[in-house]
Amino acid sequence: MKIVLLLSIIFLNFSQADEKAKLLKLYNKGDYEAVCERGFNHFRKNRRDEAYISLYAYGCLNSDALDRLATPIVMLKYSKGARANASYFAAILMKKKLLYHALLDNYDLSGITLPSSSYILSKVFDLFVKEKPKPKEGVYTLIDSRDDTISYSLYIDKSERIPKMILEVYQNSILLKRHTYW
Repeated sequence: MKIVLLLSIIFLNFSQADEKAKLLKLYNKGDYEAVCERGFNHFRKNRRDEAYISLYAYGCLNSDALDRLATPIVMLKYSKGARANASYFAAILMKKKLLYHALLDNYDLSGITLPSSSYILSKVFDLFVKEKPKPKEGVYTLIDSRDDTISYSLYIDKSERIPKMILEVYQNSILLKRHTYW
């Protein structure tokens, strides 16, 4: 009986390590949506592995699935690095929620200071708070503070049941990327 239990534990550890390796391979290939989805599907088996949780969360972050960061934020607490990741994810999630609230409900963001990062939504939040732009036909336009060839358009798309916040990134008026958040 002890041998069966021991073999089961060893197999479980190998299968979890294999799952983390698969996630890492997908992440390194840039398939962040797959990392987020696979991480979500195998989360329960790996909920005590902070490296796995962080990898899953970064996949969700890079695929704009920011609402999936809530659980990793709560779970990442046992090591210094995990707490740093949780803080980073929490700041980005907070910025998303505050921007969404500001755009939909005219919530005043002046006076709010949160940690800055290079993540696109973080940069746009910081610009939005600093510049206090006025919308033109419902679209807020912001110019990157480091590269004036980069601009951002931020607006709410109300065409579906749940309004979505759209963030478009332009370089020299050419659309580079569209991010959708809700």
